[in-house]
Amino acid sequence: MAAAVHPQMWEVALAPRHHHFGTHVALAATFALLSALAFAVASVAQQRAAARVSDEQARSGSFITELVKSPQWWAGTLGNGGGYVLQGVALAFGSLLVVQPLIVTSLLFALPLGARLARRRLPRAVIAWGVVLAVALAVFVTVGNPNNGRDRATHHGWLIVTAIGLPIVILCVVVAHGRSGAARASLLAVGVGLLAGVLAVLTKGVVGLIQHHPGHLLLSGETYALLAVGAAGIYLQQLAFQAGALQASLPVILVLEPVVAGVLGLSLLHEQMRVTGGRMALLVVVVIAMTLATVALARGEAHLEEPGHPDSETAEIGEQR
Repeated sequence: MAAAVHPQMWEVALAPRHHHFGTHVALAATFALLSALAFAVASVAQQRAAARVSDEQARSGSFITELVKSPQWWAGTLGNGGGYVLQGVALAFGSLLVVQPLIVTSLLFALPLGARLARRRLPRAVIAWGVVLAVALAVFVTVGNPNNGRDRATHHGWLIVTAIGLPIVILCVVVAHGRSGAARASLLAVGVGLLAGVLAVLTKGVVGLIQHHPGHLLLSGETYALLAVGAAGIYLQQLAFQAGALQASLPVILVLEPVVAGVLGLSLLHEQMRVTGGRMALLVVVVIAMTLATVALARGEAHLEEPGHPDSETAEIGEQR
């Protein structure tokens, strides 16, 4: 008789916990989508402001000086700040594997908005690949069935990340220095995407400190690492926006950020994806789709920038008017 009662008791005990977990995931997803919308509007505003800076100024010390003169850039900066706060709230409720892939939905807002404001026709193929990219990342979250790990990484883990990631970011900046247009924007976007993924993990740790140990906030190295990585990411992002239109940089950033954050979440924070058999095969297909979509969007931007391309001419006429 006791054996028959025990399963029911466990079912009753676990039901509130499952409901609590589901509520947190829903809140994390909601705030992540609101963050994506804020990031999209901010990206368009900042890209348009940065595009007005010449290549010579972008490679000199006057780049930031020119940007801060633009009200549009400041509006984008406020939007980015709001998006980052919303992202932090989302990470307080959910794991990196839930929140970060949803940020990529900002692509669906940013690319059409940026093209319209620039009086540039956005090809249907670019729109289609944008949808593929967003859907693939959404499937990645759903099928992966991720659970929460811990909030903070170890010092040893951060040393490994720095040893691997920092040389890659530096290489991207050095190679991009001698390039222009879509190639320069895409290279810089790789650095931004890597830094953004690391920033998400640092944000998760700092949010955890605010929740559980607010008195340790100013004593934690993660707080100062967050400021340094955030500043470097913002600067490289403005350079990427200056070099080319959003199709060349934003897709790269938005794919790399959740991928890097997801890998770090799995390895540093011990988050887990509960997948087996057919689900694992589907995840492989989804990752391939994300990669193809990113390449297609970057190539679409390079094609639009070719001299004599009708859409490029339309944009130039619009700017002259």
